[in-house]
Amino acid sequence: MAIKVFSFFFFVYLLVEMHEISAMVPAVIVFGDSTVDPGNNNQISTVLKSNFAPYGRDYFGGQPTGRFSNGRIATDFISEAYGIKPAIPAYLDPKFDIRDFATGVSFASAGTGYDNATSDVLSVIPFWKEMVYYKEFQDKLRGYLGNDIANHHLSESLHLISIGTNDFLENYYPFPTRSSEYPVDKYEIFLIGIASNFIRELYNLGARKIAISGLPPMGCLPLERTTNIMHGSACIEEYNDVAKDFNQKLQDSVTELNRELGGIQLVMSNPYYKLLEMIQNPILFGFENVATACCGTGYFEMSYMCDRMNPFTCSDANKYIFWDSFHPTEKTNFILADHAFKTTLTVFR
Repeated sequence: MAIKVFSFFFFVYLLVEMHEISAMVPAVIVFGDSTVDPGNNNQISTVLKSNFAPYGRDYFGGQPTGRFSNGRIATDFISEAYGIKPAIPAYLDPKFDIRDFATGVSFASAGTGYDNATSDVLSVIPFWKEMVYYKEFQDKLRGYLGNDIANHHLSESLHLISIGTNDFLENYYPFPTRSSEYPVDKYEIFLIGIASNFIRELYNLGARKIAISGLPPMGCLPLERTTNIMHGSACIEEYNDVAKDFNQKLQDSVTELNRELGGIQLVMSNPYYKLLEMIQNPILFGFENVATACCGTGYFEMSYMCDRMNPFTCSDANKYIFWDSFHPTEKTNFILADHAFKTTLTVFR
């Protein structure tokens, strides 16, 4: 009897503790690519890394963590906005364990995509493997909290997915395999099928609060503009049109899944128009440079080409929308996260 009483009060204590962590969601659980990878690629054999200066120069303590930015990424700011913690750790980082992961963890891998062929390009973690890590995390969480509390915790946690740009810019357009197999609109459908099945699997594993991000105006990334030099380094509108079309298809899928999966709260966060607004009206946001990035010349550098030896790196990243030729600065990440938190993610507040 005494054991049962103790177990009951321990259960109540943990519930109260979880409630005190955040009145909104107890954890932010992240899947995706470099937009939300806080350092998982540090632990794998790939050339796509950013755990060296000047990456992270504006992060806490000025330390590079593997985030593809000068500081924090969007999911860090979302976690902070929910009152949880200011940074989400990488699942593969040996410095952290289930005590840290219980309130937020990222399984994301820079360079990956929905399509397995995308992750093969730079030998990064495929999207399906992120689900394997999530299941492993669930087992650890149940060992840490107990089955009932862990299941409740997972159902209340916000699951965020940010992925897809690499499927087009790293896979479909540079290489002939997928583009010869699919017209671009059919490739979009192929990817959204993968996304939908991933969400179904999350749902079957107990997730009920899920946000999936659409694509940005990917034709305006500095690297893509550099390749468009014959047209004045303008945004590549073909790529932007694909992003808009993909986003509409993704929104339609989200609507269908909300009807299909009882009790789910599934939303799509669309970064396209907010980022485009920054690009088209930079002065309104305090930016001075939109076409090139802060790191290096700003035209093509990323990962190891963006290192501390590059003499061209800017002194103030806050004047730039992009940190390297493919990724936003910390300031841009904050603006996008703040916008998402105050719009799409309000349903979880």
